[in-house]
Amino acid sequence: MQNVSHKTRSFLENWLDLTVKDYVKHMRKDQDGDLYGLIIGGVEKPLLDIVIKETNGNQTQAANILGINRNTLRKKIKEYKIQCPKKN
Repeated sequence: MQNVSHKTRSFLENWLDLTVKDYVKHMRKDQDGDLYGLIIGGVEKPLLDIVIKETNGNQTQAANILGINRNTLRKKIKEYKIQCPKKN
């Protein structure tokens, strides 16, 4: 698991490095940016959606995988209007 984590971290770091450099390079000096919101907003919702689907809507398991509190996950599900799979 640690090897996968290292590979994933390296990929994400490389992707962010290229993306952020490009974003900053194209920003005008007098322009306000929202880089933090852009990155977090672009990653958080799909991440939550994927983990919830992969856990078949089990919010406790999803929260454990994500390393966040279950109540935080529920708040984010509501905030992003994520559809949870129906339990049978």
